[in-house]
Amino acid sequence: MLAKQNALFPFLYHEFFMTKQFSIPRGTADIFPSEAGAWQEIEAKARRILADYNYQEIRTPIFEETGLFRRSLGQTSEVVAKQLLELSSSGKEGFSLRPEGTAPVVRAYVENSIDRQESLTKLFYIGPMFRGERPQKGRLRQFHQIGAEVIGPNTGNPYLDAEVIALNVNILKAFGLQGFRLKINTLGSCEDKENFSNGLRQKLAAQRSRLCEDCQKRLEYNVFRILDCKNKECRAVIEHLHADYEHLSQESRDYYGRVKEALNALEIAFDEVPYLVRGLDYYTHTVFEISDTSLGIQDALSAGGRYNNLVSELGGPQADAIGFALGMERVLLAMSSEPKPAASALTAYVIALDENVFPKAFHILNMLRGAGIPSDIDYKISSLKSQMRSAHKAGSRYAVILGEEENKRGVVALKDMATGNQREVGLTELREILKKGKV
Repeated sequence: MLAKQNALFPFLYHEFFMTKQFSIPRGTADIFPSEAGAWQEIEAKARRILADYNYQEIRTPIFEETGLFRRSLGQTSEVVAKQLLELSSSGKEGFSLRPEGTAPVVRAYVENSIDRQESLTKLFYIGPMFRGERPQKGRLRQFHQIGAEVIGPNTGNPYLDAEVIALNVNILKAFGLQGFRLKINTLGSCEDKENFSNGLRQKLAAQRSRLCEDCQKRLEYNVFRILDCKNKECRAVIEHLHADYEHLSQESRDYYGRVKEALNALEIAFDEVPYLVRGLDYYTHTVFEISDTSLGIQDALSAGGRYNNLVSELGGPQADAIGFALGMERVLLAMSSEPKPAASALTAYVIALDENVFPKAFHILNMLRGAGIPSDIDYKISSLKSQMRSAHKAGSRYAVILGEEENKRGVVALKDMATGNQREVGLTELREILKKGKV
């Protein structure tokens, strides 16, 4: 009996996997050509603004050692405790998909001793991030970010904070977004932050019974996470707390004051939100968030801040740093216009009217491509009308038509798809015409 089952197994295995219909993983999305144009547009606009500010691109792996994120983000952060997507490994060394871009950039900075090569490093990245989220609008398990980081010894300058915030704001404006809100705050130095944590814990302890179950736990191990809670009762408690900056040293107060002065000089409007904190443990001093109410509960478009101790904590030199990241999916949701399909870059669509002339048509196709003229062809021989429809659907500017008569005379019929003008041209002339773009 067992032998019969084993004999049947390859057949059953083959039948199952050959007939199974696979679905996209939950919390992810396919980006089709009709949507890709909008993605390409915001990437291109962001790159132009980043170049104006002298930022250069870095590309890091999409997975890193799990310990990198545990150390940089904090063991008690929501990302590490609940959202880290770890990869199975047969070895002792564990890896995780990157949940954010700052830690990998700092790891690359430290590992390659970039501080010895330049005094100030400005980097940006564009790519996917991964978190074990509960999927909902504006919150996916695979999402995409555009981020920027500035790192360098002795670069804790309030004007640099203002530059990074202005960069973020100007990128969003370049996307056509106007109704967003910039919120800023300061956590102060590490010592100030610890004082802030203790004072906040004392104030919230008196309201413990009103806090949700998760926040009652956060009160013990990470009180700042309570400030991010979306529970209505917790929000009410937070909103009625007495907001002040009594935990800040005079030095931190002065620094924060100069950041605000610089933003005012740049005519960048902001709201001061004393209980704004970031969800990652490495932040100190300036923190900020840009939100758009049209997104609903998950209203953050981008966020960032200073992290002056992360570089040294990851084994590098003492270096100051500040950065931000914006969510591309959320930007697209906030954009008022529908995603636009990518504009076709196709110049010529070669049409072979029968099988006999197809080899010559294929030669013409590759001659045009070799000359740097974007071209395509229909590999299914059909009627002229059908292939013209294909050329129109492909968005081609011209149709290059080859039949038996044209082949005998060494010419092609060149048709302007916009005007309908058509005339015969030789192959050498064809190449020059398509380069100039005039029939």
